[in-house]
Amino acid sequence: MHLTLSSSGLVFGFPIELIFAKSLDDSDWTNQEKLKLLLFEAHLFVFLQIHKDKVFNREDFLTTLFEFYAHHNASTIKKMFGFFVKESREEKLESVLTKRVDIKVKLLENKWWINSLNNTFCYLDVVLFDDFVHKEKGEALKSYSTYAQNALTAITLSAYSDGVIEDKEKDIFNVFLASASLSEEDREVAKRRFQEGASLDNFSYFIKQHWLLKRFLLDVSILTILSSNEMVDDEMEFLIELCAHLEIPVLELEENLGMIENFLLKTQNEVEFMKDSPSYEKVYSSLSKRWAKVLSRNKEKLSEEIKESKELIILVKKSRKEELTPEEKEAVKTQFKDIAKSIPALTIFMLPGGTILLPLILKIIPDLVPTAFKENQIEKSERQRNENL
Repeated sequence: MHLTLSSSGLVFGFPIELIFAKSLDDSDWTNQEKLKLLLFEAHLFVFLQIHKDKVFNREDFLTTLFEFYAHHNASTIKKMFGFFVKESREEKLESVLTKRVDIKVKLLENKWWINSLNNTFCYLDVVLFDDFVHKEKGEALKSYSTYAQNALTAITLSAYSDGVIEDKEKDIFNVFLASASLSEEDREVAKRRFQEGASLDNFSYFIKQHWLLKRFLLDVSILTILSSNEMVDDEMEFLIELCAHLEIPVLELEENLGMIENFLLKTQNEVEFMKDSPSYEKVYSSLSKRWAKVLSRNKEKLSEEIKESKELIILVKKSRKEELTPEEKEAVKTQFKDIAKSIPALTIFMLPGGTILLPLILKIIPDLVPTAFKENQIEKSERQRNENL
């Protein structure tokens, strides 16, 4: 679920692609309209995963979703159901979903990504719906404000991780706070914690046992760190410490980093802050340096694997000079996935959307393992001389 919903963009509050209705022409839709349908699809996706051994029952799904939102404890929808007496169940659900993806906030004006992002906590509804169907319903329905507070704590810790609070880190906190639908008392707690700092002990005790929620906390932490500058050593050390505290394997930190990078690269011309050239260059530079380190640790194995694929060498060299055809890109993806199977650090390429990082990797590889390309060039030159003879 985490991989699918990350690829869709829902985890980040920005609709990249729909889950089921991919054939719909949504070119004239607003981001809010796309996100509303995506949120509905995500609930359906969760329901199907939970009931995968049963024949899908539309009535059961809509009844469950209606009951979930009728008792949801987010402050913005608590009282909504009483206002829709004459509306049908489906109309009420659409009204609630409209409310869930919308945030009214003037505090950022036209800064950063406010023109692109809607409710950044939409994903929490999906996590809660999964809880609602799986666990005691009363327990799940009381959890929204607690989950939101934990996410805001993660953002606070990430902002402080390098010792400097950047303006963009303040902005991302404020966007998430505006999305959180918290009571005034809870909002004040979150704001005070952001001003004074937080600690890992501020996380709820149960987080370690909640697979989806703790990975969302890791997602928002990475997004906060990558939003303003290149990732520095202190920030990477914090993420490793956070994973240790939440009991998330380090390998999965690499996967989460890859998914956030996918999001940033996919939306570079759409999300407001990625249109800012200096910000994009900083993020891209950070990704390049990090992946150069990842690949460097596996340099010998990578060189050996690449040497065995003559076609890949030719295509990588060609990609540095001109755009590859769709068929050539597919060939690169296929061969690189084969290499990824033998190098654990590259398992990100086996995930949905993982190959979006390929253009970056293909720029790094020739400089990192030049022998693979030089030796191939020598072989080619010798072959040409033999043919001439």
